[in-house]
Amino acid sequence: MSRSLGLDLGTRTLGLAMSDKLNMLSSPYKVLRWDGEDYQLLFDDLDNIIKDNGITDLVLGLPKNMNNTLGFAAERSMKFKTALEERYQLPVTLIDERLSTVEAESYLLDADMRRENRKKVIDSVAASIILETYLKMKGDKNE
Repeated sequence: MSRSLGLDLGTRTLGLAMSDKLNMLSSPYKVLRWDGEDYQLLFDDLDNIIKDNGITDLVLGLPKNMNNTLGFAAERSMKFKTALEERYQLPVTLIDERLSTVEAESYLLDADMRRENRKKVIDSVAASIILETYLKMKGDKNE
């Protein structure tokens, strides 16, 4: 049984989403806060999350520019991918996350969620969209 963890890395937050035990569905999990520099703050929480939930692979959003180029945010994600691989010895898949936050905002607006509540969960919802994209791609390959 494998379980995937979706990650949406921001400058101050890391949105997390987790797959179900069949690795078919994605759900928002939580948002971790960090200072934008020290991965150790994230690793302290991720260590337990990965171990306690039997995570077998990580899915990290890659924020490409709309013209498909890689900017500062994408470089930050690629650097974080390397750090994740070194620390956890798990496969890390990069998924194009263009518009995932916009899509997450749309979901939350459709759910009529108040602005201050949206801000608390939007990163985990974006991570869920990233993970959902990955699970769908993986499922399509198995068909």
